[in-house]
Amino acid sequence: MVARLTAVKKCRPRVPDNEPMKVRPTPKGRRVDPQALQEVRTLLGNAPRRRDLLIEHLHRIQDRFRHLSAAHLAALAEEMKLSMTEVFEVATFYHHFDVVKEGEAAPPALTVRVCESIACEMAGAAELLKKLPAILGKDVRVIPAPCVGRCEVAPCVVVHQNPVGQASVEKVRQAVQKKAVKCPEPPYVDYAKYRKFGGYRLIAECLAGRRTRDEITKIMEDSGLRGLGGAGFPAGRKWRIVAAEPEPRLMAVNIDEGEPGTFKDRWYLERDPHRFLEGMLVAAWCAGVGEIYVYLRDEYAGCRAVLERELAKLQKNPPCALPPIHLRRGAGAYICGEESAMIESIEGKRGMPRLRPPYVAQVGLFGYPTLEHNMETVFWVRQIVEQGAAWFAGHGRRDRKGLRSFSVSGRVANPGVHLAPAGITLKELVEEYCGGMLDGHELYGYLPGGASGGILPASKADIPLDFDTLQPHGCFIGSAAIVVLSQHDRAAAAAKNLMRFFKDESCGQCTPCRVGTAKALALMQEKKWNPPLLGELSQAMMDASICGLGQAAPNPVQCVIKYFPHEVQ
Repeated sequence: MVARLTAVKKCRPRVPDNEPMKVRPTPKGRRVDPQALQEVRTLLGNAPRRRDLLIEHLHRIQDRFRHLSAAHLAALAEEMKLSMTEVFEVATFYHHFDVVKEGEAAPPALTVRVCESIACEMAGAAELLKKLPAILGKDVRVIPAPCVGRCEVAPCVVVHQNPVGQASVEKVRQAVQKKAVKCPEPPYVDYAKYRKFGGYRLIAECLAGRRTRDEITKIMEDSGLRGLGGAGFPAGRKWRIVAAEPEPRLMAVNIDEGEPGTFKDRWYLERDPHRFLEGMLVAAWCAGVGEIYVYLRDEYAGCRAVLERELAKLQKNPPCALPPIHLRRGAGAYICGEESAMIESIEGKRGMPRLRPPYVAQVGLFGYPTLEHNMETVFWVRQIVEQGAAWFAGHGRRDRKGLRSFSVSGRVANPGVHLAPAGITLKELVEEYCGGMLDGHELYGYLPGGASGGILPASKADIPLDFDTLQPHGCFIGSAAIVVLSQHDRAAAAAKNLMRFFKDESCGQCTPCRVGTAKALALMQEKKWNPPLLGELSQAMMDASICGLGQAAPNPVQCVIKYFPHEVQ
């Protein structure tokens, strides 16, 4: 140790006794450009500079300049009193932030995203990705994108924020030429109309003492309503668990439906946003929550505009006392659909899942007990209370309870969100609700639960679709995203598409997921698969991954090996 210290000392430059020590004229590190600092200050205006608003402030810069320059990142760090590392690591984590380092060219002002998820790939997204760059020219950036939540109009191409459904080269070219870059808003039930037909009467009755927390919670328990984001945890039981925790308590609503094949939350938000908001308020009241955060995926620009406008109307003319409600914007990260990753993102950080325990009901957002719900779960609260628990529970088939909103895409005549009884089979769903298969297509297989729910063959189209019914077959229903395959498709190709998605969306925190998805994809690129090796890799990922992404990523692989071996032998 003495020798090493001496060596270090000898390496230091010696300053002559008669020469003064030179002092650095500026602090060590990246200098803050005055113009960039002024631009950031102007964009932020009077907004608080709190750490949890970092992602919101990054969005302001990205929206204004269409990229995040190194100068603006340094200025933002200075303005928020954060280290450059904190700002940079968050900005580079999310897909929708374009970080431009010193000396690099900024991307073109207009970005066109071509969805390459399973439904869009089946509908011809690869051809669009191949042709569009040459047609749109160098002033437009064309990039592949993960699922944009519009699988019913596949293939979908997003021109800045404008989703072009059933896209063709010509439709996209026209949108670019006309500068149609904003997401159109469909007709919906606004605040005045919602109030006219009894809206917010329930929450007003709750706060006026005409309803009790125990009464409403018991209705939820008797109805059998379960979390509709994928986990399926009983809603009423979750309220009681959070209510038993010490105050203050918070609520986080998850509308980051990034699961390929899922679009039900957007479907309901675009049509009846206040039904969701009232259900959210009732759930918060029952759990004794004092503040609410709504996390909406960035791809849903139209929904965000509607929610901002309707929340303003609600808060300007409230039917009763309201808790603080904050609308937070995602930035393109599938992992933030996981509840703890979403909470990290709301706090302005990278969306890294937390180790559990503790669970978010005990230690959640900002360290407080947190009621976390999927948007559709609370969407049903008002109707269940008004029509009774038996109304909701009585809709199931085959001894199942309730209704399910199936996001259906693929080779069916009528894709879209179809509200059907829990326990319905795939065959019944296609025939009774989707208008049958497309002409010239016969059922070959289907995804019962989106990208992570596995793949089943047509011979298993009679399995009841609900929580707990698909696990014996190596699958699960998740958020009820159904993608239907025909004889023109291959399950192995679908599995490769899904594994590529998981590889790209892995947050990288744990090795089994980060490395496992990449290794699995490489093995799946082979014409003939190696089932023993893939099985061993899958088991390691399922056993050792921190969150559901790595744990569920092997499901499609295992299903292909089990049910479609002829494709990979």
